[in-house]
Amino acid sequence: MRLGPGSGTMPEWSISPECAAPEGDHGAHAACLTGAKPIFHFFFAVPCLFVLARWLWPLALAPGLKACVAIVLLVASQYHLWSRLSSGSVFAPEMPRIVVILFNWAFGAILLLAAFEIVVDLGTLAMMAVRRGTVPVPDGVRYGIAAIAGGLAALGVWNAVRVPPVKDVEIAVPGLPGEFDGYRLIQLTDLHISRLFPAGWTRAVVERANAAGANLIVVTGDFIDGSVAMRRSDVAPLADLRAPDGVYAIPGNHEYFFDYGNWMHHLTGLGMRMLPNAHIVLQRKDAQLVLAGVTDLSAPSVGQAGPDLDSALSGAPAGVPVLLLDHQPGEARQAAARGVAVQLSGHTHGGMIRGFDRFVAPANNGFVSGRYVVGGMTLYVNNGTGLWPGFALRLGVPSELTRITLRTARGA
Repeated sequence: MRLGPGSGTMPEWSISPECAAPEGDHGAHAACLTGAKPIFHFFFAVPCLFVLARWLWPLALAPGLKACVAIVLLVASQYHLWSRLSSGSVFAPEMPRIVVILFNWAFGAILLLAAFEIVVDLGTLAMMAVRRGTVPVPDGVRYGIAAIAGGLAALGVWNAVRVPPVKDVEIAVPGLPGEFDGYRLIQLTDLHISRLFPAGWTRAVVERANAAGANLIVVTGDFIDGSVAMRRSDVAPLADLRAPDGVYAIPGNHEYFFDYGNWMHHLTGLGMRMLPNAHIVLQRKDAQLVLAGVTDLSAPSVGQAGPDLDSALSGAPAGVPVLLLDHQPGEARQAAARGVAVQLSGHTHGGMIRGFDRFVAPANNGFVSGRYVVGGMTLYVNNGTGLWPGFALRLGVPSELTRITLRTARGA
């Protein structure tokens, strides 16, 4: 294995002055990026207001009890406001893990209950049209959908915070030399190490990745939510990641939310070999495979270099298959046109809830979860090993610790 010319030397990690934040200023950099405007918090209150009007108000409860329930629901709906107040960022709730779990459960239950209440209302309207009269909704129906919403939210949070099992994926690569047939790599992505995914969780992921018997480990961005000062102990187990050909990584958009420069230095110190618009060449005897990486689309917003595939592949040997790490899958067609053989991405969390992927797809050019064939290139979009602690719910979209086996394509 050798460094390709496109790798260059260790870059100067720096950020624009207007978004710079001292090491101890928890989340100030993220607050600069997000703005944390009041409209953001009002947006998340809308489902709760609907639940209060259409679910709680019609129930035959004492006014005092209704008021107490309403207050609890409103407090839960403002989880992201409490997160911002706790750390300066909606992305990094600095609360005890059990509190973060309970907020995610309550917030998820409110969203699901709002969806179920819409279904009940539509069903009631349909029955009224058929019967041409009013149709009362029994309290038992409303209590029933609340119980279902709470149960599904609990299941969704449990699915989100578990350490995922190893998922095996085979990818046929045109032109892959026989020496690399059967080459295995582990893809981790969207770890979002935080109060929700702390040191114990990170350690368990590292142990499972190391035990998977891969030749190479790659991390396709979104390591963290929080500053280096906030996450230092939680990310420490990453230093124990081991693979014969090393551990390579790229930044995701969340690294740019929390003092990008400090994080790149810190992750490099943990043994992550970063590939920001750079590549390396993997070697098996005389056979070669290029591993390239690009930065994230959000990089220019903080004065950093955006993804540049031409720079990443500058000096790469001609005619050698290219495996590309790109946090966001949306630029896959451009990568395919550039001759990339395989692209590994994350970012979407797979849509988190089955069916919700249709809302996520447009922002990612239709690429949300799993394998796609794009102009002869294979794109694999990983559901994520963890996910953002601001909405930690998975229903029908499991997290992944992915073991990818490369195979020489037949006829290649």
